[in-house]
Amino acid sequence: MAKQPMLKFVTTAREMPEKREATVRNKDFDEIYAEYAEAKAHEQASRCSQCGVPYCQSHCPLHNNIPDWLNLTATGRLQEAYEVSQATNTFPEICGRICPQDRLCEGNCVIEQSGHGTVTIGSVEKYITDTAWEKGWVKPASPSHERSESVGIIGAGPGGLAAADMLRRAGVQVTVYDRYDRAGGLLTYGIPGFKLEKEVVMRRVEQLEQGGVRFVQNCNVGDTMSFDEIRAQHDAVIIATGVYKSRDLGGPGAGAKGIVKALDYLTASNKSANFGDTVADFEDGTLNAKGKNVVVIGGGDTAMDCVRTAIRQGASSVKCLYRRDRTNMPGSQREVQNAEEEGVVFEWLTAPAGFKGGDVVSAVTVQKMRLGAPDATGRQRPELIEGSDYDEPADLVVKALGFEPEELPTLWGVDGLDVTRWGTVKAEFTTGRTALDGVYAIGDIVRGASLVVWAIRDGRDCVEAILEDFNAKASVAAE
Repeated sequence: MAKQPMLKFVTTAREMPEKREATVRNKDFDEIYAEYAEAKAHEQASRCSQCGVPYCQSHCPLHNNIPDWLNLTATGRLQEAYEVSQATNTFPEICGRICPQDRLCEGNCVIEQSGHGTVTIGSVEKYITDTAWEKGWVKPASPSHERSESVGIIGAGPGGLAAADMLRRAGVQVTVYDRYDRAGGLLTYGIPGFKLEKEVVMRRVEQLEQGGVRFVQNCNVGDTMSFDEIRAQHDAVIIATGVYKSRDLGGPGAGAKGIVKALDYLTASNKSANFGDTVADFEDGTLNAKGKNVVVIGGGDTAMDCVRTAIRQGASSVKCLYRRDRTNMPGSQREVQNAEEEGVVFEWLTAPAGFKGGDVVSAVTVQKMRLGAPDATGRQRPELIEGSDYDEPADLVVKALGFEPEELPTLWGVDGLDVTRWGTVKAEFTTGRTALDGVYAIGDIVRGASLVVWAIRDGRDCVEAILEDFNAKASVAAE
């Protein structure tokens, strides 16, 4: 009787890939986890219980067929594992690195609920696809026939790139317009290299170009080109701009120099550290934490990226202010642990009341908070503790309070592009269809600030709708 290759979670313990020592990794921007060795990847994949109702799959926004590719990995059929993984996920090696698995697939693993420790799904997913790249199994789009229809995609982030890939595989002509000098959006400039090395993103962009996707960089819609110009050149347009407008802070001294936006700070760091670009605001110290007391305000994943970046830039001290406690923070607990290991200090239940220093910030006036009654979402509401203020020294303050949508109808001068009261584009659920004929919207510009994996899901779903619409129009024209 053949030996059972799976269900080894009872005899085999959960084991993550080796993590570099904090005192070493906090000095560079390389990824912090090593790659699994082949035998270790097989071993960890074999811990999957192959349960009848795979909660890992149902809690994945892409509904990846996780049990099947774990089984294929455990039995050494890696190329098939990659093909199953790629069938539902355009960028599995990226999701394997940056998805908050502790809140999605791994957090809902059945054996985790039974106390045996979750299967290391994200690390195996990364291993499968990195191996596929090394073996040459990852191929650019090569459609069996070319279609005459053309689609313009505004935004080269994960949603736009996922849509571009799916459209080209269907033979559609694709042009991607993006405001930055490199494609990838937040994957390129918003996420630090220690979580996602930039070569991983750039090779996907190159693959898309090899498959026939055309990129127009440094294109700021409403300035470089009008929305109407883009729309006139294509049979359909996908708006995939993401949300880039930073939420702001008020209070005395909020306009002082040294108080910066998270995205500006991360973009400057990524350009300098990962691409070797010369960035004036980094070189003159405006967006450089070296030798400074740094305070980051916020508790999400962007705040975690900022504090860990500041450590690597050589900050004298790095503190993170968050108005709720550790349990209630929105960021990944795994990221908090990594940050603490690297030297970040978290000040829970604190919020800024203002800033000292006049023209140049020298301190944050901090208010202590406590958790009161639940709000409408069920989370306990932070309440101010009167008389608890203190000053926290700060030479650089990074605002990581989340992002809001830009006012696209106004910026682009577009009539009929409906938006919600939050400023997000109104689009049909799953299809991305908007009130404008032939115009679709996906990702954060529809959802609000969300996860990369949801943007990929939206891009793939939207392409299915576009192809349906193209086929319906072709059928009517043929009658």
